[in-house]
Amino acid sequence: MFDIGFSELLAVALVALIVIGPERLPRLARTLGALLGRAQRYVNDVKADIQREVDLDEMKELKSTFQDAAKSVEKSVTQLGQDFQATGESLNQSISGAAQAKAEAAAENHLAAGETPAASPQMDLGLERKPAADATAAAPKA
Repeated sequence: MFDIGFSELLAVALVALIVIGPERLPRLARTLGALLGRAQRYVNDVKADIQREVDLDEMKELKSTFQDAAKSVEKSVTQLGQDFQATGESLNQSISGAAQAKAEAAAENHLAAGETPAASPQMDLGLERKPAADATAAAPKA
């Protein structure tokens, strides 16, 4: 802090001993030591307060950065969820449309061939026609 060497301190001590006197010098030294100690503690307290304020500001900035990042991630996850849902719905629609088109094409092929359309798997009640061979086998012989 101050550039004071040992020889300069020795000169100040001799002048103080001569001016103040040997009786009051120890009391003055204690008083100066106490005052310097208080000043040093005060400076250290101020430094610590300033450091805490700086750290608090950094923490606030870090908190806002994390909150912004969290909001961004939440928004992107929500958007991805909506995209996946829309994709799933479009796939379901295209699959059901393709299945319906395939069923219609099969029904047209059966009608063109003169066959009756087979019951859909959803409406299968077990009422299908038996082949003609089964009908003759079940008839009584004369």
